[in-house]
Amino acid sequence: MKKIFHLFFIALVFVQCTSHGVKVQEETIPVYITQPEEITVYFDFVGQTYGLFDIAIRARVDGYLEGIHFQEGGHVKKGQLLYSIDPAPFDAKVAQALGKVAEAKTRLIQAQSDYERYKPLSETNAVSKSDYDAAVANLGAAKAGLEAANASLDYAKIQQSYTKIYSPLSGIIGRSEAKVSDYVGREPNPVVLNTVSRLDTILVRFHLTELQYLNISKNRESIEEMQKERKNREPRMTLIFADGSVHKYKGNADFVGRNIDPTTGTLLVQASFPNPDELIRPGQYAKIRTELANLKEAILIPQKCLLETQGKYSVYVVNGNNEVEHRSIEIETFEADMAVIKSGIEANEKVVLEGLNRIKSGMIVNPVDTKFNSVRNTNQ
Repeated sequence: MKKIFHLFFIALVFVQCTSHGVKVQEETIPVYITQPEEITVYFDFVGQTYGLFDIAIRARVDGYLEGIHFQEGGHVKKGQLLYSIDPAPFDAKVAQALGKVAEAKTRLIQAQSDYERYKPLSETNAVSKSDYDAAVANLGAAKAGLEAANASLDYAKIQQSYTKIYSPLSGIIGRSEAKVSDYVGREPNPVVLNTVSRLDTILVRFHLTELQYLNISKNRESIEEMQKERKNREPRMTLIFADGSVHKYKGNADFVGRNIDPTTGTLLVQASFPNPDELIRPGQYAKIRTELANLKEAILIPQKCLLETQGKYSVYVVNGNNEVEHRSIEIETFEADMAVIKSGIEANEKVVLEGLNRIKSGMIVNPVDTKFNSVRNTNQ
């Protein structure tokens, strides 16, 4: 009975206190107070490297490979002999074509002689008109025959010249796909014998996702700057290698694709970087970091403050009356573990940092300013 009396007394005191305006202790909620700051927004993309020129060395005629005249993996100069194919069959075709030319010249001489003999006779009607017409026709046919024979000879010489394969540019050559005595130039045997790359400038090709493209294209000047910066701006792109090291030369975007690839949903972009030491080789993994924009008074909040529903973001904000508000926001981009706010939050607002599952809109809380140690600060 005494226990029941004590419980009734405590309940009565609680009711009297609340009825006289004595508030129950409010829940303490850590909040992050927003402060404007100047930041540079970067985008990172993954790409692959290519030489400024990657030229395939092809066998343009088929035959047995007679010689390899370079060091695999070494430097070659423009016009340097790389491969030679057995020329004997092509030499024979040239000789045959020369014989055809000689025959055509002989026929032309005979036709010219007949024409010159018949022409004065036809003027005095000493020969029939049909004989004269035949002489004229034979002369025309002989001239055409000589032209055809010369064309065949030129073609035979061109084919003969293809037995010597020269480097189209100065650069680094790769491993040979064929060895001496291999039959080349016809499938399934090697047609592409090698590749020569010019590496003093390296190209990096990467793709923007459709979402990234839409985010960038909202600021039309950003796309135009990506296309024009090669001529009008200092290089702003950074090349980061697989080990995290950074290429010492900055680069430019020099090509933006015409269309979104419907199979991948991406847009091709190409950037170029100086590579005078030829440190970068084709086929390397590369991460491109490019400056998108410089924001003078950006509002950043920790990503842990965010609530996401079907791709839409919101936060809880504590107003001046310590009342919790649920607010929808737009995000410009993400920087490490911080979100750059586009709209929805102003400077010096209190954004709920922790305890999101314990609060709801309209709730009165005790906000406590809490410091957030972002990894973004340690990376800068």
